[in-house]
Amino acid sequence: MIVDDHAAMRRVLKTVVSSIPKTSFEFIECESGEDAVVQYALKKPDCVLMDVQLKQMNGFDATKRIRSIDADANVVIVTSFDSPSIRLKAEAMSVKGFVSKEHLSDIHPIILSIHQDPSFL
Repeated sequence: MIVDDHAAMRRVLKTVVSSIPKTSFEFIECESGEDAVVQYALKKPDCVLMDVQLKQMNGFDATKRIRSIDADANVVIVTSFDSPSIRLKAEAMSVKGFVSKEHLSDIHPIILSIHQDPSFL
């Protein structure tokens, strides 16, 4: 699942994830935290790429709500706000990873570790 309020960034993230060799993925796109929570409950995706800055419900609040549905949800924070305080908040939430939008290829090893987890095979 890709959660970002900008359609262009959702397309970029789909392209980046799709470029991981020897993998194939289905994508669910959400433009709001509220929609992400609803879609997660309905579809239980293997991974959520979550932007932090979203309208109304931010990515951290959406992550908390998703975690209330599924404590083992694999959430990866993907944001342009790469500050120590944001990283600490993400780490405190035990997300699977933190990726700056300036370094999107950093998503590859995180996605591969989730995708290769035996519980998903």
